[in-house]
Amino acid sequence: MTKQARGNGTDDFETDVVSREIIRGKLLAVADEMGLVLMRSSMSPVIYEVLDFACGFCDPDGDLVSQTNGITVFTGTFSIQINVIKQKFGDRIRPGDIFMLNNPYEGGTHYNDVGVIKPIFVNDKLFAFAISISHWTDIGGKSPGSLPADATEIFQEGICFPGIHIYKAGERQDAVFEIVANNVRLPKMALGDLNAALASVRIAEKRCLELCAKYSKLAVKETFRHILESSERVSRAAVAALPDGVYQAEDWVDGDGISDERFPTHVEVRIEGDTITFDYSGSCDQLQGPVNCSRSALVSAVKTIFKAIVDPQAPSNEGWFRPLEVVAPDGTVFTAVKPAPVGWYYEGTGQASELAWKALAPIVPERVSMGSANSLCVTVLGGYDRARKESWVMIEPSMVGWGATDERDGNCVTSAITNGDTFNYSIELLEAKFPVRVKQYALNTPGGVGAGLHRGGYGSIREYEILADDTVLSASYGRSIEKPWAGSGGAEGSCNYFELQVGNDARRAARAPTTIMKRGDIIRMFTGGGGGYGDPFDRPAREVLEEVRAEYITAAQAREDYGVVIAVDGRSVDKASTNKLRTG
Repeated sequence: MTKQARGNGTDDFETDVVSREIIRGKLLAVADEMGLVLMRSSMSPVIYEVLDFACGFCDPDGDLVSQTNGITVFTGTFSIQINVIKQKFGDRIRPGDIFMLNNPYEGGTHYNDVGVIKPIFVNDKLFAFAISISHWTDIGGKSPGSLPADATEIFQEGICFPGIHIYKAGERQDAVFEIVANNVRLPKMALGDLNAALASVRIAEKRCLELCAKYSKLAVKETFRHILESSERVSRAAVAALPDGVYQAEDWVDGDGISDERFPTHVEVRIEGDTITFDYSGSCDQLQGPVNCSRSALVSAVKTIFKAIVDPQAPSNEGWFRPLEVVAPDGTVFTAVKPAPVGWYYEGTGQASELAWKALAPIVPERVSMGSANSLCVTVLGGYDRARKESWVMIEPSMVGWGATDERDGNCVTSAITNGDTFNYSIELLEAKFPVRVKQYALNTPGGVGAGLHRGGYGSIREYEILADDTVLSASYGRSIEKPWAGSGGAEGSCNYFELQVGNDARRAARAPTTIMKRGDIIRMFTGGGGGYGDPFDRPAREVLEEVRAEYITAAQAREDYGVVIAVDGRSVDKASTNKLRTG
């Protein structure tokens, strides 16, 4: 199974290739099983339906060695959060300990994203860590769902767990559970989700001990090292293959929930040999509203983009990110410091991700799509349902249009860049769980996309009728003014917004202050389309015709945007007129 050890450590111990690959596969399976346990045990639809969670398995140094698919911006914080616990407790970490952490300024993202961390001991020695992070539907604060779009300080966004024991040497810390139960709007759901997270890290411990018993502790530990070192080698080679240089991109934050002002952001990407630096120093100061993100969330967002560039398919681990450095001063929109609000941090991380994506597009066009309607476009509704005699909270990300690539059209109705493998609610579940009626779900063809040789992907329209009085709305959509960018002659995409019909008042907005809605009121959510790639006049005329016949675009749009003239019968292309228009 293994080559003979020449000592007690892993520096002089080498596992044979077959055993190492088996162990690697089992470590990936451990992370996947953690995710399944969490998903199937949770009580929040945002966890078991939207899949707003991620799980990981880390070595004793806190370096990620395997993870589930899930929220991409969570997985980049695993190592950061574990090292926060290590620095805080040091040698006081004991078998049977389990910790809870959600502090955005110490490794977290926002208060709703609660991390549960279990150190794993083998023969009374710290061997690994299991971590799960999941979005709690409510964690207190000034509005249902704990995401007031008009928050001006983090204290309005809920309660903080600054790296605390929930189990200490195997003993349940009842006071922590009581604090949770007495400070959230949905205590049964929150405690159920906490227990689901506990189950996920406990199954990781069980599988780790089984793995060590079967293959030996040294073999598993040596595989940890091999996973990290082999990934680092591939990553450095991928960076070294990129042209050295300095690449820059600029963008705008379209309002922050308090002000409608637009705020500038900037990234400079420096590639030198096998190292790469993302420098956000030119971005605006932290904002009054809650679209800021903390440093840990920024680093995680950049990791997402970096991994997509160097090897998007291989399983992720901390070794991939050793060539990477992220630079930014404290106190920017991407490195907010307390007490700045960060509830809608995914708007900040989305902006940071898109900046990096845009800066690298010219040198890796085969890996990067054009600009997307880059916002989670989250809508939060909640209150008290008198018919069901219970409190309720619905939080839902919207699906957006992605940009085209140099090979194909952009994806339609897909989760934004930082949200990974997540979904919106199925209509059946949404109407069964919440006092909401879905009146429309369609492609946002009226909003359009960026035309091009390859067009951008379409966003969506989703319309809800409110069925409970005194429903509280919080909503904040980015990319509402600055259109998704295009490339190589393509056209820009379209923007995100929502329409509210509250009583006799109807208005269009992108970031709404906390709003009270009544039974019969309407919210319509429109997400934008992605940017196009290439000259639209180079798009095959038959493809343009197909989109006219499918009612994605009109004959007038075909003529204006693509130079394609549709025949009077509406079923064919007027080739002569098209050739004249395109060449003249």
